[in-house]
Amino acid sequence: MIRSAFPVRRAALPAAALAATLALAGCNPSGGGTQGDGRGSPDVPSATGEPGSALATVGTLTVKGRAPKTGYDRERFGTAWADTDSNGCPTREDILKRDLTRVRFQDGHCKVASGELAKDPYTGQRVEFRRGSSLVDIDHVVALSDAWQKGAQQWPAGKRIALANDPLNLIAVGASANRQKSDGDAATWLPAEKSYRCDYIAHQVAVKKKYGLWVTRAEKAAMEKVLRTCPAEKLPTGGNPTAAPPRFHAK
Repeated sequence: MIRSAFPVRRAALPAAALAATLALAGCNPSGGGTQGDGRGSPDVPSATGEPGSALATVGTLTVKGRAPKTGYDRERFGTAWADTDSNGCPTREDILKRDLTRVRFQDGHCKVASGELAKDPYTGQRVEFRRGSSLVDIDHVVALSDAWQKGAQQWPAGKRIALANDPLNLIAVGASANRQKSDGDAATWLPAEKSYRCDYIAHQVAVKKKYGLWVTRAEKAAMEKVLRTCPAEKLPTGGNPTAAPPRFHAK
């Protein structure tokens, strides 16, 4: 503790005056850090995030440069929307059923004919879905080509197919925003709907952690910048196993 420039006799100092002196000297009588510095103050979140948070998990991701896109092809991630969970419905239909409201089916239980995206996560706008139109897309939160350049090109086929069809990495969104995103990562694209950014980045972190994908230095910095605004944001969990059943493996 830094000593006061004016020594006093503690025995003669009332408790209230002693507390004031300690505060001026930069000490907290309760044993914590100085109020407001983020160290020991219970109402100031840790800069590294709370245990189990997306922010805390960012620090565990491997940081490397982006590999070349050479060899990337959508077919390297298997046939689009394979029914890897064997529930009888293609993955695209599963996500439409999960994310749309007012769903109507074309065949009774699986093929979605129409519905409504009550609030597009990326724009906040209401979007109508009609089969055959292109107003709603199913987005890979971690784009497949981004994954290819950050580890997936070294994977066996079953792991790539799993990533492409994992509900943890998929979301129904407005087609326009999805196409603006293209294959961008957190350093190059964020949803215009700011209230969704924490959830969006948390899912990217969860997917990269689950599958062992790395991040670039700029990407990590962008993730941390968003998640510091919501340090208690939990890391999403769940989804499918990280290997698709053998019958789906590409030849």
